[in-house]
Amino acid sequence: MFENLDIFRMSSAMARHAGTRQALIAQNMANADTPGYAARDLKPFQAYLETDTGDFHPRATRAAHLHGAGVNRPYSPAIRPGAEADPNGNSVSLETEMVNAVEVKRQHDRALAIYKHSLTVLRSAVSTR
Repeated sequence: MFENLDIFRMSSAMARHAGTRQALIAQNMANADTPGYAARDLKPFQAYLETDTGDFHPRATRAAHLHGAGVNRPYSPAIRPGAEADPNGNSVSLETEMVNAVEVKRQHDRALAIYKHSLTVLRSAVSTR
């Protein structure tokens, strides 16, 4: 009955997506003055849900990971479409990155809230009161 709880895998995947996106936003901010740097971002989490088969198991991102014979990057960054470049070729807008950072924090908090609430429901279901 409890072997296949997709809600836990989905919330974990949502938190991983938020973490990966936060790392990209930090890289964008760090390279805000680098000539020729193009701002990168991930597709929204919803886009991965629509294309994925619903299999939210952890994936190896480095060969050194346990069972990481083949490296599989679940979230691949792409150059942000519609980003306007400065005269030096840099397309990073610090204001946009700050707004995206707040959005990512909310997504991560939402993923943790879903996980915690689901765990509370599961504990209530198996308690012997």
